[in-house]
Amino acid sequence: MAGLTTHVLDTSIGKPAYKILIELYSIDKNCKKKISECFTNKDGRLDNPLISSENFVKGKYEIVFHVKEYFLKNNLVTPDYNFYENIAIQFSIDEDSHYHIPLLLSPFGYSTYRGS
Repeated sequence: MAGLTTHVLDTSIGKPAYKILIELYSIDKNCKKKISECFTNKDGRLDNPLISSENFVKGKYEIVFHVKEYFLKNNLVTPDYNFYENIAIQFSIDEDSHYHIPLLLSPFGYSTYRGS
């Protein structure tokens, strides 16, 4: 089934990241258009896919994870110093399949990959 999902794990505490605002944009010729926004649940996942099989379109996309508020609320950084405000990941969807783009997060580093 085609679609796009994500989840966020906070590797600094070994738990899912709760209440991170995530925005999804489509990109066409350097013009970004917001498709959706949602928050991670207590499992660090979204209640619905970012792109469902019914709305699946090949193209270029960007996911923006708004991490500053998450770090501040969980006392992982101070108001005077926060390294990341937002983490933006640009990628292309070029085949009819499921795309899963997780974010492994800490206050001073992150990684991502195409999952299953």
